Amino acid sequence: MYRAKPLYVEGMFFPATTLGQSLLGFATCATCVWIAGARLAYLADALADRFKLAKSLVGLLLLSLATSLPEVATTLTAAVQQSRDLVLNNLFGGIALQTAILAMSDFWARGPITNYPRKANHALEATLLVLLLSVALIITSLGETFVVAGVGLGSVAIAVIYGGAIWLLRRYDNSSDWVPVDLPDPDPLAFPAPTGLSKAGNAALIWQAFAACVAILIFGLLLVIFAERIADQSGLGAGFIGVTLLAAATSLPELTTSIAAVRIGAYTMAISNIFGSNLIMLVLVFPADILFRAGPILQDTSRTVSLALGFGLMVTAIYLTGLIVRRKPRVRDLGLDSILVLITFLGSLAAYYFVR
Repeated sequence: MYRAKPLYVEGMFFPATTLGQSLLGFATCATCVWIAGARLAYLADALADRFKLAKSLVGLLLLSLATSLPEVATTLTAAVQQSRDLVLNNLFGGIALQTAILAMSDFWARGPITNYPRKANHALEATLLVLLLSVALIITSLGETFVVAGVGLGSVAIAVIYGGAIWLLRRYDNSSDWVPVDLPDPDPLAFPAPTGLSKAGNAALIWQAFAACVAILIFGLLLVIFAERIADQSGLGAGFIGVTLLAAATSLPELTTSIAAVRIGAYTMAISNIFGSNLIMLVLVFPADILFRAGPILQDTSRTVSLALGFGLMVTAIYLTGLIVRRKPRVRDLGLDSILVLITFLGSLAAYYFVR
């Protein structure tokens, strides 16, 4: 059996492992990321209640940023290791995956999840996400034509557009110029903290949140190492592993928080969490480009990257349609949009395997 060589990363030593040991290590780290990420999401919500922050802001910025910490850790670590395929396939492949997570949460909703939003915020989030995905797809197709200090103008443009999108979403949050009709019952509860957090002091909550962040960063780094070893040892390649296995593991916090939010009726927070996380996935291209010193990171990308961006556009457009069309076909309690997103995601896995 093939055994990976010992690996040195920034002064840390990682002993050689077989494929079975790499898979076990990956599963262990993924479990730790799941637990720490879910805990951090609860802590972020408790801190938001404590400091009187708006729930819409919590879903779009705080909760999505908290659950995106695995992506931050794995992306920046892979960029430092100069692994272009792992960076881009993890980021762009995670967009379709996280949207499929929202579709899976529809199983716990009382009717199609896209019927619940009462404002156009989520449709605007999806529209801006389509814009950023389109820009990224154009850049990867044309190549970076302007490069400064090894950083491409395309990744800078994505960061600037992201900043404008967040500004627009925050400004639009209090607007009421788009009012849908025939809505389901409102969310019965805000996103709750687990038992015991309501009694903890502010300092305790902050320290627990910091500890969860550290855990996610450490195990996120280990996820990259084990994913690269699995890619080499299995022969599947970094592109396929990054767009499937690694993207799935780093999306575990989004899965736990989205399902929990939907089960208690906090549908709008679940939607904002996923769309906000997907926006963060795109803006991470900019810091990754700074750390990747072999040239612009969006230059000479693989077919898998273009496919991931295309499938990200498809699933986002499907949900954008679902948010606009209030009366849509359903299969039992599942909305047609969620069913189509799941089918598209399964199709993307077949496409990734075909071009690996």
